[in-house]
Amino acid sequence: MENTGTFNYTYSAQQQEEIKGIMEKYTAREESKIDLLRRLDRSTKSPGTVASIAIGTVGSLLLGVGMACVTEWTDFFAHGIAAGVVGIALMSVAYPVYAAMTRKRRERLAPQILKLGDELMR
Repeated sequence: MENTGTFNYTYSAQQQEEIKGIMEKYTAREESKIDLLRRLDRSTKSPGTVASIAIGTVGSLLLGVGMACVTEWTDFFAHGIAAGVVGIALMSVAYPVYAAMTRKRRERLAPQILKLGDELMR
């Protein structure tokens, strides 16, 4: 047998799967139609969710400031009532904002999602 100074090693099946998994992370892959459909479906809710969480958070903080003004800083009683009412109003508007934004986004993306769904169903 000829000695070429090289060494060959074969990895086990489990190690080869791990190597393939790592290599897939670094190779560019095209988005499949089902992946695109999932992404479009998820994107219908996200803008409304972000907006409603922001509005609800600001509303709850205003309500908290209003409660603090009423209970602790009695000099700001009227300001506390006003801040609390505005906070409650903002919190009550958060869900309708979410619903409206999601509905508009779904209406805008519906033709594209339905077309892609029909292609995948065939």
